[in-house]
Amino acid sequence: MLADTVDWADPRPGEAWLDLGCGGGALSKALWERSDGQISEVLGLDVAAVNEQAYAKLRETLKPPPGDRVRFWTHDFSAGLGILDDESFDCAISGLSISYAESFDQATGSWTTAAYDRLLGEVRRVLRPGGRFVFSVNVPNPAWGKVAWKSLAGARAVRKPLRYLKKAWRMLRYGAWLKKEARRGRFHYLTADVITAKLAAAGFVGIEHRLSYVDQAFVFRCRTG
Repeated sequence: MLADTVDWADPRPGEAWLDLGCGGGALSKALWERSDGQISEVLGLDVAAVNEQAYAKLRETLKPPPGDRVRFWTHDFSAGLGILDDESFDCAISGLSISYAESFDQATGSWTTAAYDRLLGEVRRVLRPGGRFVFSVNVPNPAWGKVAWKSLAGARAVRKPLRYLKKAWRMLRYGAWLKKEARRGRFHYLTADVITAKLAAAGFVGIEHRLSYVDQAFVFRCRTG
């Protein structure tokens, strides 16, 4: 799925990238390497401050050395992107993250899509004219067992297969909890048609999607008008 996402991202020399829900920086790393270090910058945003350590390691190991052109900020995008200026990035990318923008309505005692919808609009705001947005999200009812089964084949190709399989098992158990919370409305495992409509409402055009991740995720791409 990472390869599918980066293929559609197609990073180009001089572009400034925003990586939403970046985690340890796998997509930021891939953007840098795919462009041979020719993008102007990539800023990773994530709610977990511990990921600063991963980005510090990236800055030490990426070739060519990025210096401060690969950065990390701790931020919860459920609150929007108010820390970023209008039209400050050429492109944005996200890997299985934006579905977890959370908003709870105290008056009704229920989860809503308000944070998710606001985030799409905020991404549109911080992108320059013609800016691209590429992201992956889970399908409405992800079959985590299919992902775990594929992981069995992947375990043969890694140096420590037992650790790899343990991670796959944890993902399977965690996935069941995620699906339960999605059914409550806390997270947003939406159909492709609904996502397309929300992107259009936020002002994006040229909206396309494809299946990835053993058909358990959508990869979307779109651009600002």
